[in-house]
Amino acid sequence: MPKSISRWIPGLIVAALVIGGYYAWSRYQGSGLPPGIASGNGRIEATEIDISTKTAGRIKEIHVNEGDFVQAGDILAQMDTTQLIADRSQAQATLQQAIIGVDTAKSLVTQRDAEREAAVAAIAQRQAELDGAQRRLARSQQLMTSNVTSQQVVDDDRATAEGAKAALGAAKAQLAAAEAAIGSAKAQVVHAEAAVEAAKAAIASIDADIDDATLRATRPGRVQYRVAQPGEVLSAGGRVLNVVDLSDVYMTFFLPTAQAGRVAIGSDVRLVLDAAPQYVVPAKVTFVADVAQFTPKTVETEEERQKLMFRVKARIPEELLKRYIQQVKTGLPGMAYVKIDSNTEWPAHLAEAVQ
Repeated sequence: MPKSISRWIPGLIVAALVIGGYYAWSRYQGSGLPPGIASGNGRIEATEIDISTKTAGRIKEIHVNEGDFVQAGDILAQMDTTQLIADRSQAQATLQQAIIGVDTAKSLVTQRDAEREAAVAAIAQRQAELDGAQRRLARSQQLMTSNVTSQQVVDDDRATAEGAKAALGAAKAQLAAAEAAIGSAKAQVVHAEAAVEAAKAAIASIDADIDDATLRATRPGRVQYRVAQPGEVLSAGGRVLNVVDLSDVYMTFFLPTAQAGRVAIGSDVRLVLDAAPQYVVPAKVTFVADVAQFTPKTVETEEERQKLMFRVKARIPEELLKRYIQQVKTGLPGMAYVKIDSNTEWPAHLAEAVQ
């Protein structure tokens, strides 16, 4: 090999190393990650649910302890229902009274209907009597013109006719009173029926309170805290237990503007926890904040805008959580790696995720 060429070989090797190193640095950005993958540190979180009382009362029993796993529908605690049961008995008695009141009011309507029928019959009778009295008066007046009868007879027949007319008016007044009484009796029926419905509603409300006195788990999870103890008296909405919903576990992390703007909902995420770095946990992006965190009061320059950090939420699949529910721990810190380019392949140390 000519000496002129051999002198250049060391320089070429150095140049190749420099170029290769720069390429590797630019590709992995000095963090071991391809350009299409971003990372941020975060902490495992889960939805917390407060098991609280609906109404004020005393805690009778608590059936779970801190750390216990529960399923949806499990009974967690029982409030004292002694007063509610007494209230229900009183409401039941009120209902019975209201039902009797309906029967009484309906009987009164029947009675008033009979009185109306009697008043109608009395009117017919008084009308007949008036018609007879008026005919007798007419005959007496005709006979008097022929001097066949006396003035006294005419006066008596006239008085009888006037009496029959007055009796007819009284009968019609009785009919009007009977019809008014029927209306009043029917109104009493409506009022009594409304009282029945009100009593039934009161019982239903008390039954709902009795049912709500049994505190149940609304979702599967783990009891995190016992906030109160048996025997304590709580106001309405008082907290008894705090439960972590283990069907909704996620990691919240933060990315700068340039990377957060490229994260799509549903993007693949890999989570690596500090406590178990040997496991790679798969997740999906379910939320990207539209408002930056750590935002300066005024953002005027491009450099300042690049410093803004956006919150990203990556949720762990529920099926995976069910398989490893005993190992799920909230509060654990770790790293989140998210694809900001769907065509980018996962690096070897992130490719194999827990199944």
